Amino acid sequence: MTISDASADHFEPRSVVMKTLVERGYVNQATDLPGIDAAFEAGIVPAYVGFDATADSLHVGHLLPIMTLRRLQQAGHKPIVLIGGGTTRIGDPSFRSEVRPMLTDEQITSNIEGIRKVFDRLLAFGDGPTDAMMVNNADWLDGIRWIDMLRDVGRHFSVNRMLSFDSVRSRLEKQENLSFLEFNYMILQAFDFLELSRRIGCRLQMGGADQWGNIINGIDLVRRTDGNEVFGMTAPLLATASGLKMGKTAAGAVWLNEDRLSPYDYWQFWRNAEDADVVRFLKLFTDLPVDEIERLGQAEGAELNTVKERLANEATALVHGAGSANQAAATARRAFGHGEAAEGLPTLHLDDAERRSGVALVELLVRAGLTSSKGEARRAISGRGVRVNGEIVEELDVMISDQDLPIRLSLGRKRHTVVK
Repeated sequence: MTISDASADHFEPRSVVMKTLVERGYVNQATDLPGIDAAFEAGIVPAYVGFDATADSLHVGHLLPIMTLRRLQQAGHKPIVLIGGGTTRIGDPSFRSEVRPMLTDEQITSNIEGIRKVFDRLLAFGDGPTDAMMVNNADWLDGIRWIDMLRDVGRHFSVNRMLSFDSVRSRLEKQENLSFLEFNYMILQAFDFLELSRRIGCRLQMGGADQWGNIINGIDLVRRTDGNEVFGMTAPLLATASGLKMGKTAAGAVWLNEDRLSPYDYWQFWRNAEDADVVRFLKLFTDLPVDEIERLGQAEGAELNTVKERLANEATALVHGAGSANQAAATARRAFGHGEAAEGLPTLHLDDAERRSGVALVELLVRAGLTSSKGEARRAISGRGVRVNGEIVEELDVMISDQDLPIRLSLGRKRHTVVK
């Protein structure tokens, strides 16, 4: 069964975890919503989400399925984190216009070490029945024999059906290259579900809405091969209230590891949420009770800024710890209230040659991630939105050199970077 947001609203779940998932907005589509609900009621359900190791950090776009695993564990079920050590070598073609770059085994191993960090924050790992576990699909994919895969797995897949999936059809309709390597990704992901079903008794695969076709393939393979009943469920792909893709800023992706994005910048991402998104984000990305979130959602005007700070504090504490969240909030208060370059702000370091010769302010705005282009930087200056040490910049051709440094560079009243 496929459900929409509207039909999910009319579904009356019986299990604790399904009530939470529906109430907080984690459910987009499901193969059999009453069946999943009944499984949750009947006992511990092992459920998995897969993450390929394409970078050494996950980003905010990955956070929603991770939080879904967190909700399951909080309700007494078993979260399984599947790391795609094998599938990363191929790359998921879903809704992509180009082939992923090929990574070496060393790069994949390093990336896996990096992305492990966020799971340690949000899930409790161990050997108990509801403890989270992390598995790597390289454990079974690396040893696959090609003829066996074709005979035992490939025979269950219809090429006609595979070509009909939106993720594949969109590439073909645009006449974008889809390699045979990528075309096999959906078979390998389906095989993952089969292996997890056999090894761990996994009964539910979850993921983003773009994974719907891949999830359906896995369910079908498990049913055809072993005759077991398993389920699939997706979370919505998030966009802001204004329609922008969630998790992107002028500076790039909103990474979850602090070595890729400072806790202060992470805090600011949530603090700058659009008014219409605050309640939804509180439900999805914090552990605050729903009744308290609904109360906070009644805030208007200046009070809404306090609620946004609460969102930033709670969301940052989950990923980076309460200490980092408190420090980020304190840094923001100092930056907003005073003209000095506040300790703890993101810092852009110039080399000696740049300090001597000077760097154009418009270039610094781009390098600091405050604007996405020099044209945007010039428009911000012309609109009196750029400040240096709290003073509005009036000229477009300002140069910053050794005698000016350090400075606090600000765009508007919320975004600041120290240049040294």
